[in-house]
Amino acid sequence: MITVISPAKNLDYDSSAPIERHTLPELLTHSEALISVCRDLSPQEIGSLMKISDKLAGLNAARFAQWSQPFTSDNAKQAIFAFNGDVYTGLEAATLSEETIDYTQQHLRILSGLYGVLKPLDLMQAYRLEMGTKLANSRGKNLYEFWGSVIAQKLNETLAETGANALINLASNEYFKAVDKKELNAEIITPVFKDCKNGQYKVISFYAKKARGMMARYIMENKIQDLAALKAFDIAGYYFSEEATQKANEPVFLREEQS
Repeated sequence: MITVISPAKNLDYDSSAPIERHTLPELLTHSEALISVCRDLSPQEIGSLMKISDKLAGLNAARFAQWSQPFTSDNAKQAIFAFNGDVYTGLEAATLSEETIDYTQQHLRILSGLYGVLKPLDLMQAYRLEMGTKLANSRGKNLYEFWGSVIAQKLNETLAETGANALINLASNEYFKAVDKKELNAEIITPVFKDCKNGQYKVISFYAKKARGMMARYIMENKIQDLAALKAFDIAGYYFSEEATQKANEPVFLREEQS
């Protein structure tokens, strides 16, 4: 199995990465093309396009202007340590063992609007470019049209390298939509996390994002290779529910109301 997760809006370039070794993104030619488009946008246009404040728009205009190769440890950081959102709070990458990081490097991939697909230790420079952004480009009117089947093809390479025939989708709908399912050579398994609130089980975004990160860690630490083993996930009070699961490839994990 390989696993995919989403990136995060929040970034941490202030703290040092716990390890120095790194790799480089494999789709930088595509990233360069997007950066060229983004550099032509004014801060006002960036703000309008991304629906962000003037301050954030100015920050990201500066990031686009400063983006340059080659990537080094001085101007970039490994993706798994640079992203700092809810998924990554659940993943707690900085506390993974060296052995688990090695396994993660082979079996975990991060989807990205700018970089397409990132390996955990791929260096990346700071950016904000969500996959759902309607950025007109030479290949179409948005990032989905820009990436086309490129992301699926890259994931197919990883599937072939690891001998995997299944992909665990722990990414958001926004990001997994960028994977061309028709091109993907794998069974797709999409876990669903529901928390009990006022007597009803429902997907609560904050909790679900953190749970995706916790499950990604669980998969990597335990080297999960099949759906039966995945169903044993029991971190933070979650448990697999056969009764709540309507589709075999969408296993549902429930958690009782948090006090």
